[in-house]
Amino acid sequence: MSSESDAASAVGSTSAGSSVSAGQPLTGVAVSPGRASGPVVRVAEALGEPAATPAPADPAAEAARIAPAAQAVAARLEKQAESASGEAETILITTAAMAADPALATQAEQLVKTQNLPASRAVYQAAEKFAEALAAAGGYMAERVRDIRDVRDRLVAELLGIDPPGVPELTSPSVLVARDLAPADTAGLDPAKVLALVTEEGGPTSHTAILARALGIPAVVAVRGLLALDAAALAVDGDAGTVAPADPAAPIVTATALGPVEWNGTGATADGHRVKVYGNVGSAADAQAAADAGAEGVGLFRTEFCYLDAPSEPSVEEQRKAYTAVLAPFRGKPVIVRTLDAGADKPLAFLSPEAEPNPALGVRGLRIAFDRPDVLDRQLEAIASAARDSGAEVSVMAPMVATAEEASWFADRVRAAGIARAGVMIEIPAAALTAREILDAVDFVSVGTNDLAQYTFAADRQLGAVAKLNDPWQPGLLRLLRFIGDAAKATGKPAGVCGEAAADPRLALVLAGLGLTSLSMNAPAVRAVGASLASVTLAECETIAAAALAATDPAAARAAAAR
Repeated sequence: MSSESDAASAVGSTSAGSSVSAGQPLTGVAVSPGRASGPVVRVAEALGEPAATPAPADPAAEAARIAPAAQAVAARLEKQAESASGEAETILITTAAMAADPALATQAEQLVKTQNLPASRAVYQAAEKFAEALAAAGGYMAERVRDIRDVRDRLVAELLGIDPPGVPELTSPSVLVARDLAPADTAGLDPAKVLALVTEEGGPTSHTAILARALGIPAVVAVRGLLALDAAALAVDGDAGTVAPADPAAPIVTATALGPVEWNGTGATADGHRVKVYGNVGSAADAQAAADAGAEGVGLFRTEFCYLDAPSEPSVEEQRKAYTAVLAPFRGKPVIVRTLDAGADKPLAFLSPEAEPNPALGVRGLRIAFDRPDVLDRQLEAIASAARDSGAEVSVMAPMVATAEEASWFADRVRAAGIARAGVMIEIPAAALTAREILDAVDFVSVGTNDLAQYTFAADRQLGAVAKLNDPWQPGLLRLLRFIGDAAKATGKPAGVCGEAAADPRLALVLAGLGLTSLSMNAPAVRAVGASLASVTLAECETIAAAALAATDPAAARAAAAR
């Protein structure tokens, strides 16, 4: 849609022709604070499945169209990245790399040649196979599904000679409404033109949420019934998670301006209580972005990037070089490296996974190391070498730990590899409930709130229909975090948070009040969280935490913490 008036009228349409009353407010998951209201612009829906016919007259020539189309899409994304920075630049570069990945083009070319499919249909089917594998993996891997489908739609549009779906050109400040937003679309938004973001799908850990916070744009996701809402203008509350029809004739209300964030670079409350502010990284580019943002270290270094596209296990030397590049910006600073989070639910051929009826609850994370300790030992050897090469103060932690016995087994192997500090991630409710015993076995713990929430509420964090259950302000989740904070106090050992919960400046105060000692997040949130902590005393954090714990739902917890 090219005009805002046309886009606004389209908000009331659905495939069933139904609509929601214009006087009825909707609720979703608040992911970026601020309030705004103004005219609606709807983002075009994703492309449908391309036709499987007619069969190409010359399959070889048809297949040959795919690689140039992929390069053209990648080149446009790379050009867009040149004018971006920080997280937005990283996402655009990553999406461009996915578009240029020869694996996707090669599989699509084979489909053209073997099944006589048009190039557009072949790309669609090949990309869906990749997406299904990632979705089955769950967790961090599943978060890439939206990326691969975005690349798919861009390639299909290129092959069909049509404009790709996505955000239309905005001529005036508007509220963007979408089923979901592709990461590359979100990365290219102009905060001067986008008053707020509202999506029917998505969740609190999506790229939409991360980038909206980085850009200072109020955002609410997982708003059920949004696309059936008959309204030409919307009022969006990114603090309460509400979306309501607004008067189209009323003056536009702009987003709450972030302004320059002042922070001295030391994570601490106003009275000097230390709560270290770290970055989450998964590549050398992420690490440099975190360092540039002022992160005091790294609270989560995801090592999966070294394995994802490898047909066989990377050698110790290959791993050492890759890890050293990520550790380099943090010479003399703490970095917590998470060992391979893989298993039967991850598409890693060299692990020879067996089919499982429920991979999310199967052999993954540390559990794969019980069967293949050699893989873990080689990774620990590479990490120890990279620590010496880089000069970073490296600790290592394991994912998906359920018991103190498992934690002790891992710690023994880490220390045998010559790495002084061993910890584990708490992502399973049982581990949260036995945090005291686990901390007796290791030097520290770090809470993966994204997975802890989905396992606590039995709610897939990638599924929009249950996204509200994965809201990090859920009192049930906060009460589990209190167990962990109390265990840290009792043992005198550190307990951090490295899920997206740590990126919310207001929730950071609750976490500090619960006894968590460090917070780790994506680079764009570092300064805002550091500044938020510096604005209050520890006693004030404890008061805020108590109020949030006493709440009965996420909205009430947010409201209590705002007082």
